[in-house]
Amino acid sequence: MPARSLCAPLAVALVLSGCNRGGDATSIVASGHVEATDVRLSTKVGGRLDSFPIQEGDKISKDQEVARLDTTDARLLLQQARAEREQASADLRLRLAGARREDIAELEAQVGQVAADLAGAERDLDRMQGLLDRGSGTTKARDDARTRRDMTGQRLLAAKQALARARAGSRPEEVDGARARVAAVEARIAQFEQLIRDATVKSPLAGVVTEKIAEAGELLQPASGLCVITNLDDAWLTVYVAEPDLTQLRLGQEVEVRTDDGQTRRGKVTFIASEAEFTPKNVQTRDERVKLVFKVKVGLDNKEGLFKPGMPAEARIPFAEKKS
Repeated sequence: MPARSLCAPLAVALVLSGCNRGGDATSIVASGHVEATDVRLSTKVGGRLDSFPIQEGDKISKDQEVARLDTTDARLLLQQARAEREQASADLRLRLAGARREDIAELEAQVGQVAADLAGAERDLDRMQGLLDRGSGTTKARDDARTRRDMTGQRLLAAKQALARARAGSRPEEVDGARARVAAVEARIAQFEQLIRDATVKSPLAGVVTEKIAEAGELLQPASGLCVITNLDDAWLTVYVAEPDLTQLRLGQEVEVRTDDGQTRRGKVTFIASEAEFTPKNVQTRDERVKLVFKVKVGLDNKEGLFKPGMPAEARIPFAEKKS
């Protein structure tokens, strides 16, 4: 996922080369460096970087495809998940449809056959009991006939229960379980489809490629950096102003910004720090380093692309008009 940073890598250090009032005592002159919004474009998924045609300095439009990762493994897993979905869906349809008429008819026939067997077993038992009562039969023969009668009765009960289950169809819990299996496979399919989409990396903003981190053919881990895209339209100049001059500043105040080659552009004060800080360490003189100053940002009109991150520039800030 892209990470936003308010400090361009080329302009981490801010240099205050001067902060003083202009010769006409009607303005504040301060120097600093230009910064811009950076986005570190990264991969959401891992894989081999198949396509990465951009180079440093290229202009990128919003939603432009920047890179593409290999998706072979994800597509194979997607095919497997789709096959599992077909199987799970078929099982759900089978449970919803219930038993076929042919299956029920077969079970009914089995019930009738076992019932006939039971009737025969009961007749055999009655005959063996009659022979035993007349003294021509044996107790063992009578007991064997009773055992066959009882076992056949249990078979009939089991056959009737099987017929009842077939007629009733699947239990609600079984249908719910089948639906849940279909939903789980659908979620896996959506996951693999998202992995395939995430393998195509698009720029979230328009800008310029200021740093290229990876190269085509590399095997990347998830969240690996690809490049840094700088939004030059969102550029500003950061300067530091001494405390006595702070009362002369207002948000939205017009500022004249001058580059080292003498070009000037208009800007506006967009940020004034509420707390003082020591002048940055990289300021040239010791006297300036011990001063307490306030950070000020000057928003730049950079549609022409004149200002680049790290470029030194000078801001001339007219004194704010005093309210009567």
